[in-house]
Amino acid sequence: MKSLYRRYRPLKLSEVVGQPQVTEPLIKSLEQGRISHAYLFVGPRGCGKTSVARILSHEVNGFKYEIEDDYVDIIEIDGASNRGIDNIRELREKVAIAPSAGKYKVYIIDEVHMLTKEAFNALLKTLEEPPEHAIFIMATTDAYKVPVTITSRAQTYTFKLADEKVMFDFLKSVVDKEKIAIDDDALTVVARRGGGSFRDSLSLLDQISTLSEQKITKDMVVSAMGLPQDERINELLTKYAEHNLEEISVTLKELLNSGVKAETLTEEMISAIITNPKPEYLPLLAKLPEVKAPYAEAKLLVALTLNMASPSITTTRTSVVRETVHQVEPIKQAETNHTEKSLQDVASVQQTTVAMAAQSPVTDFSWDSFAMKVQELNDAVYSQMIKCEYEYLNGNLKIYPKRKVIKNILSRENNKKILFEAVGPNVKITICDENDTPSNKQSDSTLAKISAIMGGEVTSDGGGNPFQ
Repeated sequence: MKSLYRRYRPLKLSEVVGQPQVTEPLIKSLEQGRISHAYLFVGPRGCGKTSVARILSHEVNGFKYEIEDDYVDIIEIDGASNRGIDNIRELREKVAIAPSAGKYKVYIIDEVHMLTKEAFNALLKTLEEPPEHAIFIMATTDAYKVPVTITSRAQTYTFKLADEKVMFDFLKSVVDKEKIAIDDDALTVVARRGGGSFRDSLSLLDQISTLSEQKITKDMVVSAMGLPQDERINELLTKYAEHNLEEISVTLKELLNSGVKAETLTEEMISAIITNPKPEYLPLLAKLPEVKAPYAEAKLLVALTLNMASPSITTTRTSVVRETVHQVEPIKQAETNHTEKSLQDVASVQQTTVAMAAQSPVTDFSWDSFAMKVQELNDAVYSQMIKCEYEYLNGNLKIYPKRKVIKNILSRENNKKILFEAVGPNVKITICDENDTPSNKQSDSTLAKISAIMGGEVTSDGGGNPFQ
């Protein structure tokens, strides 16, 4: 039996759900016979770009679309594995050949942003003077990587992930047709967990459809997916807002020991904060995207505890980890149980971090704020800058690219102007060579120390539970 994703894949533009900004103008253009020779479909993975490209390629030719069909006039190319100039030269030679069965020969180039510069130049020559019978449908998740010379010669359509209500209504129609007994709360979890992707949401529904012969409940879905209960997420966020380091440690330990992955926990917290944003959650929201392998569990602990004081660290009202650091009392060495010992060791890591930060008398620079400002000015520059390490001291910001290509991009005059504008007039920026490294590898040493504290269970691939 086919999977739900394949059974409910749309076969006509009119059947596509959640993308009216794309399907309605395409349907009108087909009705009016106004066909473009090049289309660019832009959007995140799983939102339907390739499906719509296949449907469009059939409808312009009057072909009936079936998932398993194979028309010689519809050619699909994976840009990631056919990215070189020789591949595009071969395409250019074949594009001159007239279609065999339909009116048009359609080339679907998926992940087109993966093409090399030389391949794009070769493709450009075809797009400038295309044969009457040729149509190119290009799809990409990273539109900024596609040269403007290409995008300017194509009709661009932007796809979006479906919102939760649209996804819920769609899944509800599927479960009704499939006679799957599932309550609305459980279906809401599936709709939210699918992240707006119809493919992912249907795959999840397929996965949990056999959980029970009775009605599938929310608790069953949460357990099967290894998700934390909403109450535990809210509890963790509340303890963060209260700066309750001990309770954060206990709750996090329980969640990880129950089998919830650090990455899953992070995604759920991000979703909860976005759904119910509060000012006190914003520092945490800025750190959560950094939680990923390696050391995912350690990074999550740092995100939750780095900017707060523990009663075992200081006996004064002075903040321990802030933008302005004044003083830190010695850690009390009480070792009444394993949990208290772990908390004291984590506090030791915080104290080490504070001492490192105190070496710089300038405390008004925030890398996160700087990065957000760069993103507001230019997404492309931001995407390269966040791949770098940095070092800041006395008004001097050194950016350390890990690759030469990133250094070249950031060193371009226009891009440097964006960085200078974002950082302000009182900070000097230096783009270092790709082989240079910061003199103070604070982040790595801190995470390594936390890993050691937690029993050495945090491995290089992000696996393991540090609380076991």
